[in-house]
Amino acid sequence: MNTRRSLLRAAPAAFAAAALAPWASLSVSQAAGPGSNRFVFVILRGGMDGLTAVPAVGDPAFAGARGVLGQFASEPLHLNATFALHPLLPQLHTMFGQGELTVLHAVGLPYRERSHFDAQQVLESGGQRPYELTSGWLGRALTASAAGVSARPLQAVALQTAVPLVLRGHEGVDTWAPSTQAEPGADLVSRLQIMYRDDSALAQALARARALRAEPGMAANPQAQTDLGNAGPGAVPGAVPGAIPGAVPGAIPGAGGRNAAVLLARKAAEFLQRGSQVAVMELGGWDSHTNQGAPAGALSNNLRTLDATLAALREALLPGGTWSRTVVLVATEFGREVVVNGNQGTDHGTGGAAFVLGGAVKGGRVLSDWPGLASKDRFEGRDLRVTTDLRAVIRPLLADHLRVPRAALDALVLPGSAGLASLDLLRGTAA
Repeated sequence: MNTRRSLLRAAPAAFAAAALAPWASLSVSQAAGPGSNRFVFVILRGGMDGLTAVPAVGDPAFAGARGVLGQFASEPLHLNATFALHPLLPQLHTMFGQGELTVLHAVGLPYRERSHFDAQQVLESGGQRPYELTSGWLGRALTASAAGVSARPLQAVALQTAVPLVLRGHEGVDTWAPSTQAEPGADLVSRLQIMYRDDSALAQALARARALRAEPGMAANPQAQTDLGNAGPGAVPGAVPGAIPGAVPGAIPGAGGRNAAVLLARKAAEFLQRGSQVAVMELGGWDSHTNQGAPAGALSNNLRTLDATLAALREALLPGGTWSRTVVLVATEFGREVVVNGNQGTDHGTGGAAFVLGGAVKGGRVLSDWPGLASKDRFEGRDLRVTTDLRAVIRPLLADHLRVPRAALDALVLPGSAGLASLDLLRGTAA
């Protein structure tokens, strides 16, 4: 790509509003009007341990196989006779009780190796093997959906300096990244206009960046960086009708990463409330090779962050009924090995857990063809066996919620997935 064009794709960052932590990003796809359905994809990078997030406490082999990692500071949050949620996911547990969360277990990709890079490529591309597809399943789905409902291409914007792979393959993608840098002066903007006036693509991109910068709520906020690290519960707006009782999904004192993720979720909700149809968020740091069970360790903090982030997204989408039309998919590139390693952590595995939540979700259920945790039941004697292909989760969300034609799913969006069993995930639909 031409260097000037590459630089311009990052130009909207100079017009941005709030600062983001380096591990977090958001992508938003501009689409249909306020009454249309919304879809959010949350990528947990690093390989979340599904047996920690969703412990199979009712499996006879669980306690012996997990050892110290099968012990929790407080009682796991009951889901059914076999499964529970980690005690640091109380707001997700409340959503489960309200019928807004479905938990999936023993879920994974066709990829069975243990490379973060290869597994994430498959997760975002929607392929069966690493690098067989160079675009993303969501980008291809947006293109297919646009072709099916409108002659006007859908526009997408990634709130980061590069379009994430999962959105690539859709032509109408811009990038928008919050920045702590000073606002560009009028003279600089004028010079850019002069520089790009003979290049229609660059001129249009600059015009789009300026328009995005001018939207309500997107103006630079000198307080943003302070808010990320220091804002307390007092910064949270008044209670929203329908909010989870006792939930404080706003900024948390002394938890800068969590604050950033919560503010990111609120920004996602702003775009979704204004008419964007699809958002993609990332939360990193889920690789847990050492001291995985530490109460104040990285994995515990990530679980707290995930719980607060999803609750904040829900709360921000409740006004106007947007949450009732929203589906959120939370997935990671692979799970972890069943047995604890010598560093009190877990190594790369295959099967894990995923979440589907939202007001449009038929929740309050755990969906799993559970393979068991005994050594003989594990993949290669090490991992939770994958019994549900993640593409079987994605397919009905795209087909029934975003109305992507099934023929496009089979041939273009998720090639090789046509034979997968359909999952019943949404209100008002049946398998």
